[in-house]
This record gives sequence, structure tokens and C-alpha cells, in this order.
Amino acid sequence: MATLIVVDDHPIWREAISRDLTEAGHRVLASVGEGRAALAAIRRMGPEVAILDMQLPDLSGVEVLRGLGEDCPTKVLVLSASGESADVLEAVKSGARGYLVKSASAPELVEAVERVAAGDAVFTPGLAGMVLGEYRRLANAEAPEGHPSLSERETEVLRLVAKGLTYKEIAARLYLSHRTVQNHVQRTLSKLQLHNRAQLVRYAIEHGIDGGI
Repeated sequence: MATLIVVDDHPIWREAISRDLTEAGHRVLASVGEGRAALAAIRRMGPEVAILDMQLPDLSGVEVLRGLGEDCPTKVLVLSASGESADVLEAVKSGARGYLVKSASAPELVEAVERVAAGDAVFTPGLAGMVLGEYRRLANAEAPEGHPSLSERETEVLRLVAKGLTYKEIAARLYLSHRTVQNHVQRTLSKLQLHNRAQLVRYAIEHGIDGGI
């Protein structure tokens, strides 16, 4: 069971999301319709996950993300009507752990919440590749000369992490054990001086490491 806050300016939409998540066994601490109220509720209640719309009447979703800061333990899953690459990119840069479009089904939303709560990065299918492509276009003409500190296998695992695959899915893709994948991720975190999977995804995006999509 995860503790959650739902942030969306449409009351009916908030109620539907809250109902779906409650029926799935999670605990919705609050549902709010404005950015400032969301910031106050998240800071006061400390939910594991906040489900955040990008279009709010006072603050934007990006402003809420920036207001929370990097030290906030709450993980943010954006649930937005927009699937535009610029919006997804800005959300990830501002600290979002995942991004779903509102066409996602209730089971997809529940799964995304559970994965984000567990520390995974989750995107609506296709968005991860789009974000990676956008970062490559925005990157300097001089691309990084590789990543000599990472082994070929570690780089391969990093690419799949950047796509949002779970450890189990990566293990199946590469014919490795779940433990071996965990070890590769932990070594990569250590080598790059990062702390979690979300930071690995940002690293992969910022350095133009292809997600293989």
C-alpha cells in the first residue's frame, strides 16, 4: 500500500483517480486542485507518491516540482493531457519520476504508481524514446566521447533503465538473473556517483545514451 496525494484541477477527475487507487488498496491522503495547496499538503503529509497534473490554476506542475526541490522524499508521477516532448522533458528535468498521459487506463495508472513508489522511472509507452531524442537534439554539437568508466554490459543495462524497464524485464531481455541486474545498477550508481534510478534516467537522457527504441 502506498500513501498518495492527487493533484488535478478537475474535481470529477480527482475523484475517479482517488477511487481507482483506493480500490487497488492504496491510501489517498488528500486530493487538491491547486498548486500552492498541493505544495502545502505534500510538505505536511509526506505521501510516498504525488500524482500531479501539469495544468493548474495558480502554479504549473513544473512550478510545483521545483517548489518541492530535490530533497523532498515524495516521488512525483505526472498525469497530464499533454504528451508533447517539451512538456515531458521539462517535467523530468524538474524532478518528476514518471509521466503518463491521461489516456492511460486505471490498471496502467495503478501499476505506474506502484513502480514509482518502488523507485522506478515510468513513462507512457513511446515517451521515454521521445524524451531521449529531444535531449539529443538539444545537446551540444560535441557529443560526449563515451563513458569509459562503464562496462559495455553496464551501459546496456543503463539504456534499458532509461527506457523505464523493471529489473525483471531487463533480466529477461538480457538473459541475466534479477540479482545480476541489481548488481549492475548498483555498480553504475556508484561509478557515476548517483543515488537512485531516477537520477540514472536523467544521466542517460542528458548524455544522449540511446534507449534502444
